[in-house]
Amino acid sequence: MDLKLDWHFKTFDELNTRELYDILQLRNEVFVVEQKCCFLDLDGKDQKSHHLSGYQNGKLMAFSRIVPPGVSYEYVSIGRIAVSGQGRGMGFGIELLNESIKKVELMYGKSIIRIGAQLYLKTFYGSFGFIQSSDIYLEDDIEHIEMTRQITR
Repeated sequence: MDLKLDWHFKTFDELNTRELYDILQLRNEVFVVEQKCCFLDLDGKDQKSHHLSGYQNGKLMAFSRIVPPGVSYEYVSIGRIAVSGQGRGMGFGIELLNESIKKVELMYGKSIIRIGAQLYLKTFYGSFGFIQSSDIYLEDDIEHIEMTRQITR
């Protein structure tokens, strides 16, 4: 069985309605239902971002959005990083982060990347070269930190 995902990388305007529905459904499953967090997912950044979607057998299993510099942070960022509950433990998170970083480098070259990470994922993101760059803060009652990945040669 091939665990590689089929990657789609699109601007907001390139997404079709089914893809947009899949993205919003996955984000709601992960960030609202699983994490029991009532928050406004539709934050006005999707229209400015590129969307990376990983499908397996027609089902969205992993997603991130690449947010241009100046929208969330001074630097380009990767946000709304999510893996379907059905896809956890299969390496999809690793594949998603590797693909996300590749897309950032394709669009912006070797550049600083900043993320807002849930604190419990600090070690995971650290394995990709992200280093804590802020104090712990609460976002929607979940501990977060900013993490920065410096330019790698």
